[in-house]
Amino acid sequence: MKDAAPQTIYLKDYTPFGFIVDSVALTFRLHPTATRVLSTIRFRPNPDATDNRFFLHGEQLTLISAKINGTDVTTRTVEGGIEADVPNAPFTWEAEVEINPQANTALEGLYMSNGMYCTQCEAEGFRKITYYPDRPDVMSTFDLRIEADGDNTPVMLSNGNGAESGAGFANWTDPWPKPAYLFALVAGDLIAHEDSFTTMSGKPVKLAIWVRPGDEHKCAFGMEALKKSMTWDEEVYGREYDLDEFNIVAVDDFNMGAMENKGLNIFNSSCVLASPETATDGNFERIEAIIAHEYFHNWTGNRITCRDWFQLCLKEGLTVFRDAQFTADMRSEPVKRIDDVIALRARQFPEDQGPLSHPVRPESFQEINNFYTATVYEKGAEVIGMLKTLVGDEAYAKALDLYFDRHDGQACTIEDWIQVFEDSTGRDLSQFKLWYSQSGTPEVTVREEYEGDTFTLHLSQKSAPTPGQDQKAPQVIPVAVGLLNDNGDEVLPTQVLELTETEQSFTFPGHATRPIPSILRGFSAPVTLTHDIDNDRRAFLLAHDTDAFNRWEAGRDLARDSLLKAIQQGEAPSAAYLDGLKALLRDDSLDPAYRALMLGQPSQSELAATLHKMGETPDPAAIHAASEALREAKAQSFAELLPALYAANQVEGPYRPDAGPAGQRSLANAALSLLTRLDGGETAAKQFDAADNMTLQLSALGALLDAAKGEDALSAFYDQWQNDRLVIDKWFSMQIMQAKPENVATTAQAFTQHADFDWKNPNRFRAVMGVLAMHHAGFHFEDGAGYTLLADWLIKLDPVNPQTTARMCSAFQTWKRYDETRQGKIRTELERIAGQDGLSRDTTEMVTRILNA
Repeated sequence: MKDAAPQTIYLKDYTPFGFIVDSVALTFRLHPTATRVLSTIRFRPNPDATDNRFFLHGEQLTLISAKINGTDVTTRTVEGGIEADVPNAPFTWEAEVEINPQANTALEGLYMSNGMYCTQCEAEGFRKITYYPDRPDVMSTFDLRIEADGDNTPVMLSNGNGAESGAGFANWTDPWPKPAYLFALVAGDLIAHEDSFTTMSGKPVKLAIWVRPGDEHKCAFGMEALKKSMTWDEEVYGREYDLDEFNIVAVDDFNMGAMENKGLNIFNSSCVLASPETATDGNFERIEAIIAHEYFHNWTGNRITCRDWFQLCLKEGLTVFRDAQFTADMRSEPVKRIDDVIALRARQFPEDQGPLSHPVRPESFQEINNFYTATVYEKGAEVIGMLKTLVGDEAYAKALDLYFDRHDGQACTIEDWIQVFEDSTGRDLSQFKLWYSQSGTPEVTVREEYEGDTFTLHLSQKSAPTPGQDQKAPQVIPVAVGLLNDNGDEVLPTQVLELTETEQSFTFPGHATRPIPSILRGFSAPVTLTHDIDNDRRAFLLAHDTDAFNRWEAGRDLARDSLLKAIQQGEAPSAAYLDGLKALLRDDSLDPAYRALMLGQPSQSELAATLHKMGETPDPAAIHAASEALREAKAQSFAELLPALYAANQVEGPYRPDAGPAGQRSLANAALSLLTRLDGGETAAKQFDAADNMTLQLSALGALLDAAKGEDALSAFYDQWQNDRLVIDKWFSMQIMQAKPENVATTAQAFTQHADFDWKNPNRFRAVMGVLAMHHAGFHFEDGAGYTLLADWLIKLDPVNPQTTARMCSAFQTWKRYDETRQGKIRTELERIAGQDGLSRDTTEMVTRILNA
């Protein structure tokens, strides 16, 4: 039978826990199927609490014994845990439970990954380990003892600093109070890649990345990224590391990218292991960013955590913003900003505009795992960026210092965060706070006026209704603007206009000729911009804009306009766009990575969203055909340029993953993709045969597949890398990405029968089913086979791993964009998923929200 209807939890109902936890002592007696967990927890009544019921969360636990102050106590089983009668005074709770890590396929709590013990406790996994108040506002110090078979489990790690250890046991102590979601334990046969770091106050810190035997050669880059992160956080934010050691563990089976557990970060192996032969430049950059993100959480998430899960953006939005700053400093600021906006538009904008829309700080949820979203993370980071833009760099730094000083060791709220800025700057930020409570993407419309020597920009804002929010108040929107003259000279450097009303006008006097505005520079706010300008203006901005982001945006707008005209009217690709892009590609003064981004074009999903917004029904096949025609036109138009561009960006010498050579490879591979359409794959075949790194090998393989000449290369690639699980993920993904739309579902279906398709491994499942959903024309092919295949596998995965299943359901969130036939097919699959007996809370919530669009 189906699970009980999920319970909705509301922010307005928050009350503090009835007891304060003074200390926690845990003993783990590890066994694959019968681990015993012994807990000794010191409680005392919380004087600020209004509910003094003693309730401890617990799921899938077998209670062996429970005592209060050394005396056996009778517990009552209630939904989600147990209750007991306790003294109205300080007391000690002792319990022993048994759990089965091997049977824990959901990968939450304590589980096994290829013989290694591992935990994942965020958001609510600790309740699957022992009975405890599993909520982020309950913080305590932890002491831990791990006991295990020393022969099979020689390494035993946990939070904090290592204490006494010996044959078959290890003790750990974490002196900093933390919530249970930051608890971590890893035990198994592991090898350490070790190093050290000296903090700005002279304190030595032992560093280690722990991996399975055979992966030791893939740790060096991750270690350097960690040390760079530690240095950067000291220099930019003044934050020093606070323990004697810092450990990272690479785990094969992990639902997310990584986890910031205090002193023991647990990483999906794909987010930490890298060598030139097995990882692409994109992998290296992602690893650098994720290591930084998890390390930065030590202060923005661990030392200062969130009071409840509604405040998730408090730690995640701020930490994403910090890791974006770090990457911009390590690599290219314009390229990083463009990459972030591309990702925001691909993931967060559809979320904002569909049935899964929710505020950066939600007002309610049924399953918190479903709110680890692009809105909380990426839009949350955009909100931090806007706040920094509005108050300025100096005031931002002052506010952050006050935040750390005032709230260190506390579990906080968005109100605490905003108050810090109000107190340090004197600004009233009550209207700005609407960014945390209003969902949806605001639309800013621009109208120009020039009279006498005065140029005026008339700005207006509106926000469409979203689930549960029909009426929206005007928000504070920082609009960064610069003015250019007819020669492309900047006559007004960037100024930030604060749009606070529904309609507002801004005047710029003293211009003898009509200036040309560059609006929303640096993408200063996560909005859509409507500005009625022609392609001549866009071409001018593409050639002359002094803001790198807006120059890229002008090219993107030209490409989008050309694609829409091809879809709607059958027009040939725009000559103005192609000529402007050709001139830019010839400009060797520009960063190669930036020029490579310029060669890209709007995604097919983005085009579908644009057509839907225009009131039209997108046709995935027509969108795909137009996109391919534009790529073909680029190849033909740049035919004389491409060989030289490709040759000029070959990197000599040993492989280095840093920004300079990575940018050159990016531009060379972008050129190769187009060049393949001219030479039938001749250059790509040579690159594949000669490649000494994964960036060159994989891009050549993709080009050969595009030219329908990749069968031999696919076989050679598999033979070479069949024993490397992360590279084989790439092998699966590449074939689906490059498949023709009519073959996408059958290709993915065939892979589900492949001996290497381990569907219980989240990375492998995403490599096939996730890429299927991302192939716009293939997933939405008219026969609906993609919908059925994905639904089949989500139904199969849900009892095993509800979290991954629920997140994959978002592939269906844009279903109302399409024609009635496709809508009917998708509705059938969603209803089939929803009708399954025993469907998880996670998936039930997601499917219900999507169906109710």
